Amino acid sequence: MTVGALTIAAIYFGSFLAIGVIARLAVRRWLKLRDIDLSEIRRQLGPNRRKSSRFLLGIWRKEDPD
Repeated sequence: MTVGALTIAAIYFGSFLAIGVIARLAVRRWLKLRDIDLSEIRRQLGPNRRKSSRFLLGIWRKEDPD
């Protein structure tokens, strides 16, 4: 029995998607257990933190200090 290319692609990309969702949920749970919020972390860094640019999914994203 031959498996189609779309089936293989769905298995391949689906596994990466599943790993990403599981990791996101694990990090969210870990932060919640320790009562940590991302806005709190940014506030601790202060307004003088350096600007950074990241390459994410084919586009450059600027992360400016708030």
